[in-house]
Amino acid sequence: KQWYQRRVAITAGDEKLGVFPYIALSASSKVLAVSLTYPYQVIRSRLQDASCKYNGSWDIIMRTVRNEGWRGFYKGIVPNLIRVTPACCITFVCFENVMHYLKAYKTI
Repeated sequence: KQWYQRRVAITAGDEKLGVFPYIALSASSKVLAVSLTYPYQVIRSRLQDASCKYNGSWDIIMRTVRNEGWRGFYKGIVPNLIRVTPACCITFVCFENVMHYLKAYKTI
């Protein structure tokens, strides 16, 4: 803990980070979360597609791997990241600022 505090120059108190560290942290967490859960989203959307007949989730997985390879589970991830990452960053920065100001207001 002390090494981390020296490394990022944060004291042990309740210091508020700047906007850019919050944006970087929220964007990186969103990219990680989307990259881990996106195959599930592809399977779910293909199950909901009425034009294709699948026999369950396992059938979708097997057909996708056979016809498109493992990369088929990540089709469309870039537009999805472009859509959801800014909203996540804005939400996270707003939340942290509101919490910071509420804590400051509470101590007055």
